[in-house]
Amino acid sequence: MHIARWSPLNQRALRELGYVLVALPIAVLGFVYAYIATSVGVLLSLTLIGLPWLVIVLRGARGLGSLHRGLVRLLGVAVTTPERVRRAPGVLGWIRSGLSDAVGWRTLAYLFLKGPLGVAEAVVVLLTWGSGIAHLCYPLWWQALWPSSLSIPTPNGDFHFDTWPRAFLASALGAVLLLAAPWVLRALLLVDTALLRYLLGPTASARRIQHLEETRAHAVEDSAQRLRRIEQDLHDGAQVRLVTLAMHLSAAKDRLAVLPTADPALSGLISGAHQNAKDALVELRSLVRGIHPPILDKGLDAALATLAASGSVPVRLRVTLPERSSPAIESIAYFCTAELLANVAKHSQARQAAVTVTEEDGLLRIVVRDDGAGGGRILEGGGLAGLAERLGTVDGRLVIDSPHGGPTVVTVELPLYV
Repeated sequence: MHIARWSPLNQRALRELGYVLVALPIAVLGFVYAYIATSVGVLLSLTLIGLPWLVIVLRGARGLGSLHRGLVRLLGVAVTTPERVRRAPGVLGWIRSGLSDAVGWRTLAYLFLKGPLGVAEAVVVLLTWGSGIAHLCYPLWWQALWPSSLSIPTPNGDFHFDTWPRAFLASALGAVLLLAAPWVLRALLLVDTALLRYLLGPTASARRIQHLEETRAHAVEDSAQRLRRIEQDLHDGAQVRLVTLAMHLSAAKDRLAVLPTADPALSGLISGAHQNAKDALVELRSLVRGIHPPILDKGLDAALATLAASGSVPVRLRVTLPERSSPAIESIAYFCTAELLANVAKHSQARQAAVTVTEEDGLLRIVVRDDGAGGGRILEGGGLAGLAERLGTVDGRLVIDSPHGGPTVVTVELPLYV
């Protein structure tokens, strides 16, 4: 095991050698790209196309950075893909978001550094691996070069490997070089991978944001599971007991009704208790549906179909979803749609409404349209403001377009997963 570790032909050493040879042309290409593109960008900075050109350069640098992140996997190193550019709307927004792309600028810096570093790695390979193999095999071919044999400079003149003992000494030097080659190259690759992690990976703030998003996702999913368990406990426990109690009270009321000596006051108490049990059962069922509608287990399309059919305003529903979202997202989407349809019935004076649910660009998009009077706004403390806050917990958003006289179009966007 120890011999294999020090051998220049172990798997790790061969992977590092292969990485240097494959990465060299890409490093040179990246350096040339960064130099020429940046130089042209500086020349064009005084013109109108200078800033858009730099945005394009940064996008191209991101692509080359992705290629380097893929290549470094040969070394067994995994670098997390940094966050995507959040493009602002409009041409000016595209330019502003592109120029403020810290990942693009850091990737451009890496391309400038990787060029000389890649050449240095190739030179190290040539001086250690190449020279080591040449010296190791020297006894096999040194006579073919005689009298131009290998030599090394010394204070007293050149030392020539021009005899058989000296030829085997050169072979021993080659073996030493080959044994040292992986370690010399590995020291240089430590610098390379450190630069790659620092410049091509996510920023510290992005890693913090990602951690917070993952924590929030776990909290949202855990909350959804807890509500689901509460709903099941109420459905299978308290609701069953209330049904049983109502049945027993109904049976007691029926028996008292046929008894000739029944106390009217007692009958009234049992009838009142029976009615209270039924009212409590209705309230409990409404509470259970408010926590987690059982129909949602069959999918968002089935749940929304039931919701649309039960409203007082006719609703045309179209759901086009190739796959299901996470349970927490489906629950938020359902209750948002329910709230919006309730607003249509209460405030819009609409004759009909339409709900369209699609998946676009990795987002769950719900569009609720009605032909009512319009004038809807997101007011502080209002129902729409509450919806917007609830959507904000999962990076969703709510957009309302409701001119006076209608129609009203409310768009809800949610991530497919939290």
